[in-house]
Amino acid sequence: MISFRERISLYALLTSLTSLSIDALLPGLREIGADVGVAPPLSTQHVISLFIFGMAFGELLLGPLSDAIGRKKALLLGLCVYVAGTFIAMLAGSLEMVTLGRFLQGVGVSGPKIATRAMIRDQFEGDAMARVMSFMFTLFILVPMLAPALAQGLIGIGGWRSVFGAYLAIAGILGLWLVVRQPETLPATRRIPFRPSLLFLNGRRILSNRRVALLIVATGIVFGAQLLYLSTAADLFFDAYDIKETFPFYFAVLATGIGLASFVNAKLVQRFGMETMARAAFMGLASTGFLMTVTSMLWGGRLPLPALMIFVFVAFFAIGVLFGNLNAMAMRSLGQVAGLGASLIASGSSLVATLFAIGMGSFYDGTAVNLSVGFFAAGASALVLAEVATRSDMLPIEAIR
Repeated sequence: MISFRERISLYALLTSLTSLSIDALLPGLREIGADVGVAPPLSTQHVISLFIFGMAFGELLLGPLSDAIGRKKALLLGLCVYVAGTFIAMLAGSLEMVTLGRFLQGVGVSGPKIATRAMIRDQFEGDAMARVMSFMFTLFILVPMLAPALAQGLIGIGGWRSVFGAYLAIAGILGLWLVVRQPETLPATRRIPFRPSLLFLNGRRILSNRRVALLIVATGIVFGAQLLYLSTAADLFFDAYDIKETFPFYFAVLATGIGLASFVNAKLVQRFGMETMARAAFMGLASTGFLMTVTSMLWGGRLPLPALMIFVFVAFFAIGVLFGNLNAMAMRSLGQVAGLGASLIASGSSLVATLFAIGMGSFYDGTAVNLSVGFFAAGASALVLAEVATRSDMLPIEAIR
């Protein structure tokens, strides 16, 4: 039987495929643009944002499928779509084909992302679920810390396409591990048939729950703040600080903020509760964004590098606390519709995040001003939404069968 530690490790690595697919490609964005050409309205920023947009579509499908056919089969289906998209992007001769492949990667990666959350929801509840998710985030934070540096080494040897080769190998290994070791967590007696009318009725029931709906938007805004950084980080470090080769080092240092926060949250959440931890993190993110904005303006938009590192590290710490708690808070009321609920939460938050990042990213001017404003806007607005949500009905949502 698979042990608790092995389960969490497998879930963390499967979930980290999303982060890996974003972070490992950051050092290669400029090379992709130079190799395949950039034609407006597309830019290399869209290699990141359209991946997330693809996730929003995949999550709508693969979540309900996991309720109908089981978590393992839905996860493996997602991995197959991910592999197809990886091949398209790896062989692409234009930015349009790269972004198409990235879109399909996003659709496919939603299988591991959604199914692992549903597996956790099948086995844990409440603060215990938040604790498991925080441990999981602590483990997979090694991915954004190490991925850009390892990818830069791969790019130096085999070009940006070699990164996609690594994606193929990792997806294959994780798929094999899942098949051999992980049992199904959703018994056949608890499955919900995949019928469009039934999905519509259950989906409407979930989204009409004010608590869940508001937390979806709040989660998306927080994710959008991180996505804003990810989509502009390589350009910001190069344009404002002339940093290119050592970019992975700075990226790894900042990523430790999320890892440290996840570890701290896992230790404290059962003592203080996920709502209290989330409230403190919202306030921290908003305060950091406000101070970062004021400081940026005092320096004519160009923050000194040490100040940028401190502000972004603190913002990432707040975001790291929010990741596990917001998902657990939103999942808390789902009950029998965990798969569809996880799908709608992830899809809705991914869509909100994409819109937030693209909107704020359009104001990028070679400085950190738009990033600092994004942090402040995300923290303040998500705090208001979460406060209203936590005062709403928390009764479990029953499935219509």
